[in-house]
Amino acid sequence: MPTCAPPRADARLDAIREKVLAGERLSIDDGMLLYETPDLWGVFELAGIVRNRLHPGVAYYNINRHLNYSNICALSCKFCEFYRKKGDDGAYTHDMDSIADEARKACESGATEIHVVGGLQPYLPFDYYTDLIRTIKRVAAEHGTDLHVKAFTAVEIVHLAKIAKKYKRDNRRESIRLILTELKEAGLGSLPGGGAEVFDDRVHDETHKGKIRSDEWLDVHMVAHELGLNTNSTILYGHVDNRRERLVHMEILRRAQDQALARLGYAGQEAGEETEGITAIAGIDAPVITLTRPGTPQTPTVSPRTNGRIPEPPKQSDASTSSTHSGYFQTITPLPFIPDGSELEHLPGPSGLENMRTIAIARLMLDNFPHVKAFWIMQTLPMAQIMLDAGADDIDGTVVWYDITKVGGSDTHQEVTVPVLRRAIREAGYEPVERDTLYRRVERDGNRWRVRSEP
Repeated sequence: MPTCAPPRADARLDAIREKVLAGERLSIDDGMLLYETPDLWGVFELAGIVRNRLHPGVAYYNINRHLNYSNICALSCKFCEFYRKKGDDGAYTHDMDSIADEARKACESGATEIHVVGGLQPYLPFDYYTDLIRTIKRVAAEHGTDLHVKAFTAVEIVHLAKIAKKYKRDNRRESIRLILTELKEAGLGSLPGGGAEVFDDRVHDETHKGKIRSDEWLDVHMVAHELGLNTNSTILYGHVDNRRERLVHMEILRRAQDQALARLGYAGQEAGEETEGITAIAGIDAPVITLTRPGTPQTPTVSPRTNGRIPEPPKQSDASTSSTHSGYFQTITPLPFIPDGSELEHLPGPSGLENMRTIAIARLMLDNFPHVKAFWIMQTLPMAQIMLDAGADDIDGTVVWYDITKVGGSDTHQEVTVPVLRRAIREAGYEPVERDTLYRRVERDGNRWRVRSEP
């Protein structure tokens, strides 16, 4: 008869454990071993060590609302069920009255964030997007509160540069800078991490040809960092990609983060030979900087109270603040491919164990990312609970409406209440901590909220 005994510990993980305990960077070959070992519990334990070193005993959530302004898109990515063409059944574009109504509902629910993304709408002028941000900020001010606008993936930013007729292929970073500056002046607070997919030309050409490649996605985020905007990152895995391609994706992200942290004043170590190829791909010249190494070096630009971790960003309302303490990747959100309704629906998608393993490996490989998010919408809330023990420290928020993916036949109304989120975190053995978009702790009296002062 089969037994339920756990698998034998894999002695090959011992060397990786030594690196993890010392806060040293893992190699892509280390990552492959973490993917291939049968010792799943060993992988989860190692990820838990890093997770609890950075965020001991707590897990984060937020009160937010998602807004998809249009599902009309110039692209036709094979893994996407969301997009429509003009005239298709179900195609939509929200006007400013609808945007204002969503902002009002967000304010009335006590939300701290509104998360805005959509298709690459070819029929809207650029000022639609600045008006969208200003509308949200105006409605929030009328309600005596603020809403952080986290909006527009890197793919959308490049699209906006093109429709604004400011895109120059031979100087695309400056084009991106002009667009992001205008959006920031309108009230943009940060960028989401969508559109990254998997940084690999083969995967790109097979699944989302026509969408920007990895170098341009990185350009958007690196320019955003230079402007003092924090951003997030994703990886959409489990379709035609393979495990090594995922690890290269993570390596490219952490090299870009090295550069962001070096700009903030973090000291690091000289990059080794194994990073040279990635550095060439990403155009990055920076020391290797980890946040998990004991005694992470400090510089005057980083508060001693942070113990080598990312300092708190400046208050969103202080537009005059320089980018000294902001402008970096806040989190990685691994997103499992959900095949239902897409052109790739014949593929099975990743298993639950593969999702768990990928979350854990993301935590171990991305040693300079403060947070790892188990996005409950795509992982499911029960799985997100378990992932808190496998590297994740954040399960996202109340969401309300989400039209990008629908797990298990759900519709666009995908909402959980704060009591449900808090109970899920407590059941997993952690203290629930409400955060704002910039990972500052929130205090509230009903729907009125404020960022908690430093002790």
